[in-house]
Amino acid sequence: MEFAKITSRGQTTIPKRIREAADLNEGDVIAFEVEGDHVVVHKATPGQDCVLGLSKLLSEWASREDEEAWRDL
Repeated sequence: MEFAKITSRGQTTIPKRIREAADLNEGDVIAFEVEGDHVVVHKATPGQDCVLGLSKLLSEWASREDEEAWRDL
């Protein structure tokens, strides 16, 4: 088991031994999931990072006004 502190900005460092064991490298995308009282972190599979990027882009059309404008089409 390894430990790391979280900064006031919510940042932390993944210990080297954990990065090596999980084959995490600079530029990799990691995914977070909450399972009960545990946070699970894993290397994102190819495509998951694209979905993340797309979800941010598509959220610009998720307003109530947009929903009302498109409802009758």
